[in-house]
Amino acid sequence: MLRKENSRSYQELNDDNDEDGGDARSEGYFDDVAEQVEPYGSISEEDDLRGSSPSMRFSKACLKNVFTVVLIFIYLLLTAVAVFLAYQTISEFLEKLNHPVMSVTYKEVDSFSPPGIALYPGKAKLLSCKHHYHDYIPPLVDPGKPQKGDCKTREVTYIGPFTNETKKTALVVRGPSDVRNKELIFMQFSHNETEEDFSAITYMLFAKFSDLTGSANESEFMRDCERNYSMWTFSGGFRTWVKMSLVRTSGKKDEAVEFRQESAVVKFNDKRPESEKTNQLYFAVFEWRDPYMQEIRLIVTANPWSSVAILCGVFMALFKAANFAKLTIQWIIRMRKRHLRNKAREMNPVTDN
Repeated sequence: MLRKENSRSYQELNDDNDEDGGDARSEGYFDDVAEQVEPYGSISEEDDLRGSSPSMRFSKACLKNVFTVVLIFIYLLLTAVAVFLAYQTISEFLEKLNHPVMSVTYKEVDSFSPPGIALYPGKAKLLSCKHHYHDYIPPLVDPGKPQKGDCKTREVTYIGPFTNETKKTALVVRGPSDVRNKELIFMQFSHNETEEDFSAITYMLFAKFSDLTGSANESEFMRDCERNYSMWTFSGGFRTWVKMSLVRTSGKKDEAVEFRQESAVVKFNDKRPESEKTNQLYFAVFEWRDPYMQEIRLIVTANPWSSVAILCGVFMALFKAANFAKLTIQWIIRMRKRHLRNKAREMNPVTDN
């Protein structure tokens, strides 16, 4: 009886040793496990005990898969946002580069350079041209008859830029300059032939009268002016009051000068005898509107350095996302290897038995 009890006690001791992990495992196996664990850290006994439970293994594997999917989703989201920001930045830069912003400023001056007033009277004749000040025009004396004037004029004949071999004659008048004293020019024309249904005189404004007098070829200068400036008209039987304003536009390459005008028309009360009314009269007044010169500058708001900085930030985000994806893949591989090691440890006692 004593031997049987001793034998049973020995058997229970062996069973306890087996339950405590004292199974017959080779030393080579532990060396292999140590080599695999060393790069990624040691595995505690608590992890081994947790891995031995099937329910715990299932929950850990499920949690790992969910976490992996979340990490991949975050990586794809970061990549999409970075690509969208890069595309948006490049698109906005090109849009601003092709569509500059207009900056409008007003510069106050005491006087303007005398502009050139090119008139095309045709068969009409200039009766008078006088300078007046302070918006005062004296009453007409003998309208329809030539009177003494004080304007500086020049007659230029040239071939029109838009017509083939058609000669045009322009009567160029030196315009007003003293805007503070409200200098104006009053001109009077007459036209004897009244067969037309409508009668008008065409005129054109250009920046400086001195540009015409200082040019080497006045005909070519007038051709260029007609090509670049607009034409207006004033009618017979009325007094047309033209108030001018100067606009300078600075573009990407060169500067352009143009005139804007406000005109008012007043009916002429013709008190001449009936025999003289067949002679159509034209009246025109030219004056500066105000002492402000409008300057328009085309500004390109696209800053290449800010765009480059934004793109650098985007590429850094892409680099971080790629690095994040690399770490995620390494983490997945490490988890896979750990799972295989735990599975090999569980299957080893079965193999030994």
